Amino acid sequence: MPDPHDCPGCAAPDLAFAAHDHTHCAHDALERAEAVTAATGARMTPVRRRVLEILLEEHKALGAYDVLARLAKEGFGNQPPVAYRALEFLVEQGLAHRIQRLNAFTACVHPGEDHAPAFLICRTCHMVAEAEATAARASLDAEAAKAGFQVERSTIEALGLCPNCRGQA
Repeated sequence: MPDPHDCPGCAAPDLAFAAHDHTHCAHDALERAEAVTAATGARMTPVRRRVLEILLEEHKALGAYDVLARLAKEGFGNQPPVAYRALEFLVEQGLAHRIQRLNAFTACVHPGEDHAPAFLICRTCHMVAEAEATAARASLDAEAAKAGFQVERSTIEALGLCPNCRGQA
């Protein structure tokens, strides 16, 4: 399996907003996704693969209906469950993340890895970068433990301006 850090443009939040060979990133991510699903015995159907390809086209989060519109244009069906089931599968397999703030989905830049992501969301262009938040998660777990609470899942989403939009402001 290729190293997910081979393409710094997609895996490093400081470079995700910069120009890089995104075609290379997307290709590697698809290969990793195939390996992850094969290892777990899950099935990467044509619809699921196409949804992941759509999510990998840009570093933007897409809503389920945006994905559905693309699928419908390409002959995959136009009923909402088509998109929602594929997106749910990708999230369950760790190949995509749901961005609560945007009610949208983005491809995971570390598929198949146990990690604690934080999402850096540009409020102007809606570009999304995935940053590592292991230290923040450890701090949250420690504070929760003091209250006798065990965190099972958390999502960190930071809203702000990407370098491109900051330069235009």
